[in-house]
Amino acid sequence: MTVLPIDHQTMNQKDEIVKKNPLKDEFLKLLTFQLRYQNPLNPLNNSEFTTQLALLSSLDALNNMVLQMNDLLLFQNSIQNTLTLNLIGRTVKFSGNKFELKEGKGELSYTLSSNAQKVTISVFDSSGKLVKKIEAGPQNAGTCNYVWDGKDTQGNQMPEGTYSFKVEAIDASGKQVEVTTTSKGIVTGVTFENAITYIIVDGKIRLKLNEILEIT
Repeated sequence: MTVLPIDHQTMNQKDEIVKKNPLKDEFLKLLTFQLRYQNPLNPLNNSEFTTQLALLSSLDALNNMVLQMNDLLLFQNSIQNTLTLNLIGRTVKFSGNKFELKEGKGELSYTLSSNAQKVTISVFDSSGKLVKKIEAGPQNAGTCNYVWDGKDTQGNQMPEGTYSFKVEAIDASGKQVEVTTTSKGIVTGVTFENAITYIIVDGKIRLKLNEILEIT
Protein backbone atom coordinates (compact mmCIF):
# COMPACT_ATOMS: atom_id res chain seq x y z
CA MET A 1 0.00 0.00 0.00
CA THR A 2 1.30 3.44 -0.92
CA VAL A 3 0.39 6.21 1.49
CA LEU A 4 1.55 9.79 1.02
CA PRO A 5 0.73 12.36 3.73
CA ILE A 6 0.34 15.19 1.22
CA ASP A 7 -0.07 15.65 -2.50
CA HIS A 8 3.45 16.06 -3.90
CA GLN A 9 2.24 17.22 -7.28
CA THR A 10 0.25 20.07 -5.74
CA MET A 11 3.27 21.02 -3.61
CA ASN A 12 5.55 21.13 -6.64
CA GLN A 13 3.10 23.37 -8.48
CA LYS A 14 3.00 25.72 -5.51
CA ASP A 15 6.81 25.88 -5.30
CA GLU A 16 6.98 26.69 -9.00
CA ILE A 17 4.60 29.63 -8.58
CA VAL A 18 6.50 30.94 -5.56
CA LYS A 19 9.89 30.78 -7.29
CA LYS A 20 8.84 32.80 -10.32
CA ASN A 21 6.02 34.93 -11.60
CA PRO A 22 6.84 35.50 -15.30
CA LEU A 23 3.89 37.79 -15.95
CA LYS A 24 4.81 40.14 -13.14
CA ASP A 25 8.49 40.14 -14.15
CA GLU A 26 7.67 40.96 -17.77
CA PHE A 27 5.28 43.70 -16.68
CA LEU A 28 7.96 45.35 -14.55
CA LYS A 29 10.51 45.10 -17.36
CA LEU A 30 8.13 46.75 -19.81
CA LEU A 31 7.24 49.51 -17.34
CA THR A 32 10.91 50.18 -16.57
CA PHE A 33 11.75 50.23 -20.27
CA GLN A 34 8.91 52.65 -20.94
CA LEU A 35 10.01 55.03 -18.18
CA ARG A 36 13.66 54.90 -19.23
CA TYR A 37 13.02 55.65 -22.89
CA GLN A 38 10.03 57.94 -22.63
CA ASN A 39 10.04 61.13 -24.69
CA PRO A 40 11.21 64.01 -22.45
CA LEU A 41 8.96 66.35 -24.44
CA ASN A 42 6.00 64.07 -23.98
CA PRO A 43 6.55 62.11 -20.73
CA LEU A 44 4.22 59.51 -19.37
CA ASN A 45 1.40 61.39 -17.66
CA ASN A 46 0.23 60.63 -14.13
CA SER A 47 -3.03 59.04 -15.31
CA GLU A 48 -1.27 56.50 -17.52
CA PHE A 49 1.31 55.75 -14.84
CA THR A 50 -1.39 55.28 -12.21
CA THR A 51 -3.31 52.95 -14.53
CA GLN A 52 -0.26 50.79 -15.12
CA LEU A 53 0.49 50.61 -11.39
CA ALA A 54 -3.11 49.54 -10.80
CA LEU A 55 -2.65 46.78 -13.39
CA LEU A 56 0.50 45.65 -11.60
CA SER A 57 -1.36 45.61 -8.28
CA SER A 58 -4.19 43.56 -9.79
CA LEU A 59 -1.70 41.12 -11.27
CA ASP A 60 0.01 40.69 -7.90
CA ALA A 61 -3.34 40.18 -6.15
CA LEU A 62 -4.30 37.54 -8.72
CA ASN A 63 -1.01 35.73 -8.14
CA ASN A 64 -1.61 35.74 -4.38
CA MET A 65 -5.10 34.35 -4.96
CA VAL A 66 -3.63 31.48 -6.99
CA LEU A 67 -1.21 30.71 -4.14
CA GLN A 68 -4.07 30.70 -1.62
CA MET A 69 -6.13 28.39 -3.82
CA ASN A 70 -3.20 26.00 -4.08
CA ASP A 71 -2.83 26.05 -0.28
CA LEU A 72 -6.53 25.26 0.08
CA LEU A 73 -6.31 22.43 -2.47
CA LEU A 74 -3.28 20.99 -0.69
CA PHE A 75 -5.07 21.11 2.66
CA GLN A 76 -8.24 19.56 1.22
CA ASN A 77 -6.32 16.71 -0.43
CA SER A 78 -4.46 16.01 2.82
CA ILE A 79 -7.72 15.74 4.76
CA GLN A 80 -9.29 13.52 2.08
CA ASN A 81 -6.27 11.23 1.99
CA THR A 82 -6.27 10.89 5.77
CA LEU A 83 -10.00 10.15 5.95
CA THR A 84 -9.75 7.62 3.11
CA LEU A 85 -7.40 5.50 5.24
CA ASN A 86 -10.35 4.86 7.55
CA LEU A 87 -11.98 2.85 4.75
CA ILE A 88 -9.45 0.04 5.11
CA GLY A 89 -11.27 -3.05 6.37
CA ARG A 90 -14.69 -1.69 5.40
CA THR A 91 -17.01 -3.28 2.82
CA VAL A 92 -17.86 -1.17 -0.22
CA LYS A 93 -20.37 -1.63 -3.04
CA PHE A 94 -19.61 -0.47 -6.59
CA SER A 95 -20.82 -0.99 -10.16
CA GLY A 96 -19.60 -4.32 -11.52
CA ASN A 97 -20.54 -7.92 -12.16
CA LYS A 98 -17.87 -9.89 -10.30
CA PHE A 99 -18.18 -11.61 -6.92
CA GLU A 100 -16.25 -13.99 -4.71
CA LEU A 101 -17.39 -17.53 -3.93
CA LYS A 102 -16.35 -18.19 -0.33
CA GLU A 103 -17.30 -21.08 1.91
CA GLY A 104 -19.80 -22.32 -0.67
CA LYS A 105 -21.65 -19.03 -0.92
CA GLY A 106 -21.64 -16.20 -3.45
CA GLU A 107 -23.65 -13.01 -2.95
CA LEU A 108 -25.06 -11.33 -6.06
CA SER A 109 -26.67 -7.89 -6.12
CA TYR A 110 -28.48 -6.02 -8.89
CA THR A 111 -31.08 -3.32 -9.43
CA LEU A 112 -34.18 -3.54 -11.63
CA SER A 113 -35.46 -0.31 -13.18
CA SER A 114 -39.06 -1.62 -13.12
CA ASN A 115 -41.05 -4.68 -12.05
CA ALA A 116 -39.97 -7.87 -13.84
CA GLN A 117 -42.12 -10.89 -14.60
CA LYS A 118 -39.08 -13.07 -15.28
CA VAL A 119 -35.48 -12.73 -14.07
CA THR A 120 -32.67 -14.98 -15.28
CA ILE A 121 -29.23 -15.00 -13.64
CA SER A 122 -26.26 -16.49 -15.48
CA VAL A 123 -23.11 -17.31 -13.51
CA PHE A 124 -19.70 -17.61 -15.22
CA ASP A 125 -16.33 -18.83 -13.97
CA SER A 126 -13.07 -16.84 -14.31
CA SER A 127 -12.58 -18.13 -17.89
CA GLY A 128 -16.03 -16.90 -18.94
CA LYS A 129 -17.58 -20.37 -19.11
CA LEU A 130 -21.25 -20.62 -18.14
CA VAL A 131 -21.51 -22.44 -14.82
CA LYS A 132 -25.18 -22.14 -14.01
CA LYS A 133 -28.34 -20.41 -15.20
CA ILE A 134 -30.83 -19.53 -12.48
CA GLU A 135 -34.49 -18.64 -12.95
CA ALA A 136 -35.21 -16.19 -10.16
CA GLY A 137 -38.88 -15.62 -11.02
CA PRO A 138 -40.88 -12.37 -10.74
CA GLN A 139 -39.23 -9.52 -8.83
CA ASN A 140 -40.15 -5.95 -7.99
CA ALA A 141 -38.24 -2.87 -9.08
CA GLY A 142 -35.31 -1.85 -6.91
CA THR A 143 -32.31 -3.57 -5.40
CA CYS A 144 -32.41 -7.37 -5.40
CA ASN A 145 -30.04 -9.85 -3.79
CA TYR A 146 -29.45 -13.49 -4.57
CA VAL A 147 -27.23 -15.98 -2.74
CA TRP A 148 -25.74 -18.63 -5.02
CA ASP A 149 -24.94 -21.93 -3.32
CA GLY A 150 -21.83 -22.43 -5.45
CA LYS A 151 -23.19 -25.45 -7.33
CA ASP A 152 -23.16 -25.77 -11.12
CA THR A 153 -25.93 -27.10 -13.37
CA GLN A 154 -24.98 -30.73 -12.53
CA GLY A 155 -25.00 -30.03 -8.79
CA ASN A 156 -21.22 -30.08 -8.43
CA GLN A 157 -19.71 -27.75 -5.84
CA MET A 158 -17.55 -25.16 -7.59
CA PRO A 159 -14.17 -24.10 -6.13
CA GLU A 160 -13.74 -20.83 -4.32
CA GLY A 161 -12.61 -17.88 -6.41
CA THR A 162 -13.79 -14.99 -8.55
CA TYR A 163 -16.92 -15.41 -10.66
CA SER A 164 -19.04 -13.06 -12.76
CA PHE A 165 -22.77 -12.88 -13.44
CA LYS A 166 -25.27 -11.42 -15.88
CA VAL A 167 -28.92 -10.65 -15.18
CA GLU A 168 -31.64 -10.54 -17.83
CA ALA A 169 -35.18 -9.46 -17.02
CA ILE A 170 -38.45 -8.93 -18.89
CA ASP A 171 -41.71 -7.39 -17.76
CA ALA A 172 -45.26 -8.70 -18.10
CA SER A 173 -45.51 -7.41 -21.68
CA GLY A 174 -42.29 -9.17 -22.72
CA LYS A 175 -40.16 -6.02 -22.86
CA GLN A 176 -36.60 -5.94 -21.55
CA VAL A 177 -36.13 -4.42 -18.09
CA GLU A 178 -32.96 -2.41 -17.53
CA VAL A 179 -30.67 -4.09 -15.00
CA THR A 180 -27.65 -2.67 -13.18
CA THR A 181 -25.32 -5.15 -11.50
CA THR A 182 -23.15 -4.30 -8.51
CA SER A 183 -20.20 -5.86 -6.77
CA LYS A 184 -18.85 -5.54 -3.26
CA GLY A 185 -15.60 -6.25 -1.50
CA ILE A 186 -13.35 -5.30 1.39
CA VAL A 187 -11.02 -2.32 1.14
CA THR A 188 -7.47 -3.62 1.57
CA GLY A 189 -5.45 -0.53 0.68
CA VAL A 190 -5.31 3.06 -0.47
CA THR A 191 -3.01 4.64 -3.03
CA PHE A 192 -2.51 8.22 -4.23
CA GLU A 193 -1.43 8.78 -7.83
CA ASN A 194 -1.33 12.02 -9.85
CA ALA A 195 -3.47 13.88 -7.30
CA ILE A 196 -6.14 11.14 -7.45
CA THR A 197 -7.06 8.88 -4.55
CA TYR A 198 -7.74 5.22 -5.31
CA ILE A 199 -8.93 2.48 -2.97
CA ILE A 200 -7.88 -1.13 -3.46
CA VAL A 201 -10.66 -3.72 -3.03
CA ASP A 202 -9.84 -7.36 -2.26
CA GLY A 203 -6.22 -6.64 -3.10
CA LYS A 204 -6.80 -6.34 -6.87
CA ILE A 205 -9.63 -3.97 -7.83
CA ARG A 206 -8.74 -0.26 -7.99
CA LEU A 207 -11.55 2.28 -7.64
CA LYS A 208 -11.89 6.05 -7.50
CA LEU A 209 -13.84 7.42 -4.54
CA ASN A 210 -16.73 8.56 -6.78
CA GLU A 211 -17.18 4.97 -7.97
CA ILE A 212 -18.22 3.80 -4.50
CA LEU A 213 -21.98 3.34 -4.18
CA GLU A 214 -22.20 2.22 -0.56
CA ILE A 215 -19.97 1.74 2.48
CA THR A 216 -20.85 -0.65 5.30
